[in-house]
Amino acid sequence: MQRTPKGFRLHIGLFGRRNAGKSSVLNAMTRQQVSIVSEVAGTTTDPVEKPMELLPIGPVLFIDTAGIDDAGALGQLRVEKTRQVFDRTDVGIIVVDAGQWGPFEEAILGELKRREVPAVVVFNKSDLSLPDAALTDRLAESKTPRVEMVATAGQGVLDLREALIETVPEEFINAPPIVSDLIEPGELVLLVVPIDLEAPKGRLILPQVQTIRDLLDGDCCALMVKENGIRQALARLDRPPALVVTDSQAFAEVAARIPADVPLTGFSVLFARQKGDLGELVEGALAIERLRPGDRVLVAEACTHHPISDDIGREKIPRWLDERVGGRLDFTTTQGRDFPEDLSGYQLVIHCGACMWNRRAMLTRILHCHQAGVPVTNYGLTIAYTLGILDRALQPFPAALELYRQLRDSS
Repeated sequence: MQRTPKGFRLHIGLFGRRNAGKSSVLNAMTRQQVSIVSEVAGTTTDPVEKPMELLPIGPVLFIDTAGIDDAGALGQLRVEKTRQVFDRTDVGIIVVDAGQWGPFEEAILGELKRREVPAVVVFNKSDLSLPDAALTDRLAESKTPRVEMVATAGQGVLDLREALIETVPEEFINAPPIVSDLIEPGELVLLVVPIDLEAPKGRLILPQVQTIRDLLDGDCCALMVKENGIRQALARLDRPPALVVTDSQAFAEVAARIPADVPLTGFSVLFARQKGDLGELVEGALAIERLRPGDRVLVAEACTHHPISDDIGREKIPRWLDERVGGRLDFTTTQGRDFPEDLSGYQLVIHCGACMWNRRAMLTRILHCHQAGVPVTNYGLTIAYTLGILDRALQPFPAALELYRQLRDSS
């Protein structure tokens, strides 16, 4: 359970004033001393993450944030860290002293509602005071669940668990599959996995592992080869595979070796749909055609890996795009949770597949780009478009392919 990737966990963010009892609520839910509890306000400085299994929901990730009613330079840093948690929260818990609801809590609830994130209100320290009846009526009218707790004594834990179970977004319970819905059970998918310097020694990278598991869950067959083993693999089969999935970096080589009538796509294209909005990212890929030398492009990496020689996001994609536009583009790279608040200076954002993230975090990034009027796409779609094979990479996704052709023909 502890090894379940964060991207598959329901992200539950705890928000509230300093010393409202957020850390006590987390400790009560996990039955562990995860966060430091102190009478001194502001003890939690950075978000504290705790993975656990919350039945019947499954794997979750609790995120205990710093209080965001702080002031001063250190307080501003705490606020920024906490605001980043909003971007990846699937369910928000607002912790408040039972008798102290005010504009601050209204603002948190409003921010969650603006993002269409379900919220649960926890009135903590309810042994000392009770919430106002008018407030509880208003929360009931807005269908916002509320729970009364004395977190330090473990009171109200079961009520909070029940509220969370009832509040879990439907898309988490019925999360979109990676690939298994694209083929019939029993069919075979050929996975082309290059083994290069970026491949971790002795294991596969996460998107490959997740794709294999999804195929097994869908009662499908998976055959894995390196790019130089494609012909031998096809020769051993009595009929072509139902689908071929390749690492995006090998798109050109694999496309040349796979018969044109066999559907082909990339791991990153699969994750464009599973983690984000495939249509929006396809539309963003067409913005490559409008790039001119000197334009600014933001390359966003979700994980904080150590870049190596010929790194895909820092060297390969910039090199291929420079060749495509016939001159040098101005590339900026961000990692992890770092992401510019102001995107107005960029002509395009290119994001990784976000395999380490939950879907909410990636959709928030896409929305941020959309609101700024800056097109956004991802690694695999960028590579496929640059190589002139995006039509083929979208063949398994009829709606996205039709959208791409309409946009291309109208531009």
